Amino acid sequence: MSYFGLSDISSVNTLFSSLGGSSSKSGNVSTGSSILADYASIRSGSYHKLLRAYYNKDKEAVTDAVKNSKTSTATAKDSTKQLARMESAGEALKESADALITQGTKNVFRQETVKAEDGTTTTKYNVEAIYKKVNAFIEDYNNLVEETADSNTSSIARTSAQMISLTSAYEKQLEKIGITVNKDDTLSIDKDTFLEADMTKVKNLFNGTGSYGYNVGVKASMVDYYAQYEASKANTYGSSGYYNYNYSYGSNYSNYI
Repeated sequence: MSYFGLSDISSVNTLFSSLGGSSSKSGNVSTGSSILADYASIRSGSYHKLLRAYYNKDKEAVTDAVKNSKTSTATAKDSTKQLARMESAGEALKESADALITQGTKNVFRQETVKAEDGTTTTKYNVEAIYKKVNAFIEDYNNLVEETADSNTSSIARTSAQMISLTSAYEKQLEKIGITVNKDDTLSIDKDTFLEADMTKVKNLFNGTGSYGYNVGVKASMVDYYAQYEASKANTYGSSGYYNYNYSYGSNYSNYI
């Protein structure tokens, strides 16, 4: 084995030959001999064992603290599981919002022409189909509100609060179509009231760029992104091999112990 480019004891003797005749001594052992003895202990592994034994109690204490921690041992401020749930909730709400704002042939607010038995035709909305998609939106909205309620990640907590504030601004309009903003910031929908509501008002709320549904989808997408970004900190080491975030110290000790 080679240490610091020195492959054998003769190389070490050469390196420390000038120290062998030094007049500086500790007892009967010269400085050069002492250095050689230290080198021998490192090479044999005894120094490594001593270091492990010395720091073992501290290392056990750190391990216990990690096990008892509420959050992940990673640099992320929320646990990995919590971040995964928030990411999933954000993605689900974004998809529900997209289903309502989609244009073209897949637009749920596209009116259908129905022909009656007497030959007359009527153009109207598919109210049941709209209700199903709005109800799915509300379920996903509530899930995201609940998942982000206790987030310690400032960007996620801030975005969730902005989404809730946005909903509060539309509270009166939502009430007119049977959607209620609850005290816990979740939403509830009365099916009968919704089915009898003016679908044009529902469309204005949920369909198209700039609508309430669109803006909620934007916030959901942001939560999804922030959760993914925060989860990327879950690996203590970054791509460069150094500790991420506030774990910038102690890497040398960890490498050798």
